Amino acid sequence: MTFAAAAVGVAFALIGAGAERLASVWPADEPSRRAPGIRTLLLAAAAGLAGGAITWRSTLPAWALAVHLLILGILVVLTATDLEQRRLPSLLLDALVVVAALFVPFNPQVGWQDAIIGGVVAVAFMGVLGLVVRGGVALGDLYLVGPIGLVLGWPSIFVAVFAAGLLSAVVSVLLLLSRRAGLKTYIPFGPFLVAGMVIALLRDPALLGPVASALVTALSP
Repeated sequence: MTFAAAAVGVAFALIGAGAERLASVWPADEPSRRAPGIRTLLLAAAAGLAGGAITWRSTLPAWALAVHLLILGILVVLTATDLEQRRLPSLLLDALVVVAALFVPFNPQVGWQDAIIGGVVAVAFMGVLGLVVRGGVALGDLYLVGPIGLVLGWPSIFVAVFAAGLLSAVVSVLLLLSRRAGLKTYIPFGPFLVAGMVIALLRDPALLGPVASALVTALSP
């Protein structure tokens, strides 16, 4: 599994770099056509680490791991477009919803009832948050968190949402302190939701299959 994790990590690093380049020209409404830079390297590194870590951590059947990696691949491209163009293309969101919904009855670790509750609660929570914090939650974020909730199920979805909120707050404060963003600057939330999902998958021993007790201890606070 170590070799497989390394191979998947390299593959996802390439996917991350390719997604960042794709996002500079697609969707074609607001392409920046930026040259490769630090963001290309950071997204490649983050995608590679996420793909490799999920593969290393998983004890799921190969087909179930493949579904998780397919979902992660879609999320990597969505992260790139959200960072580059502040957009979550419906083409990718639709594909994500379809894959997540089809996975629900076959997910070996999350029951279909918990999956549905996770999806519904995630959308409801983010919707209420959007009403309370105006401009804090975009429509695309609601569309994104639903399939994430279906995959993680209840109550693991709250680990992802909490982690996303915490990471978003930390990054926002750092950007404000460094004067790279102002109080009215829009900071996309989609990438933080994706990071929160990866954290939940790695943190919760129920999601990717049972692991050795030493590994569970290492992943625990």
